[in-house]
Amino acid sequence: MNVRTLILAILNIQEATGYEIKKLSTDGVYSYFVDVSYGSIYPTLSKLEAEGVVTVRTEVQIGKPDRKVYEITDTGREEFVDSLATPPAPDKFKSEFLLIALTVSLGTTQTITKAIDDRIAHLESELAMIKEIADKEPECPDEEKSTGWVCHYGMSIKEFDIKYLKENRNALIALAGNPTQNNSQKTLQKSQLKTEKVSV
Repeated sequence: MNVRTLILAILNIQEATGYEIKKLSTDGVYSYFVDVSYGSIYPTLSKLEAEGVVTVRTEVQIGKPDRKVYEITDTGREEFVDSLATPPAPDKFKSEFLLIALTVSLGTTQTITKAIDDRIAHLESELAMIKEIADKEPECPDEEKSTGWVCHYGMSIKEFDIKYLKENRNALIALAGNPTQNNSQKTLQKSQLKTEKVSV
């Protein structure tokens, strides 16, 4: 899936301005599904409009710039439904925190403690946002009840992540500045490099 599919997903639920689509795609509810750049959204909207996949209307606002509101067409809805038949790519997970955890022997107790605290705070913030969305689910029409399932799936992941960090934080902190751990890590990396060379 790409930015085109994500925009159609948003417009399949609601009509929206380009700004609203940008916020939903990069900071809001839809930021969890497809990785998109801020600058790719407006060019994609222009292309979708040119192809008749979406329509746009201008709403005049007193004392404010005019609003351009996008709406999906029947053609766009058909394209979106067809795109859902494509098997999804594997999830991509990147974590700067895990790089810090991997190289914990080079850090100090203070830096590792802060990294863990920051990670937990970030996860709790995301969990609160998902819970807020889930709390609105009973008010949703039947065709949007899947929102609750997705929210509870996401909440389960976040809750487990937070629980694991809280229960195992001291074990990671204890490894800070440990040269033995650093040597073990180098040995593991060399072993992995040898394995990769043999497989090539």
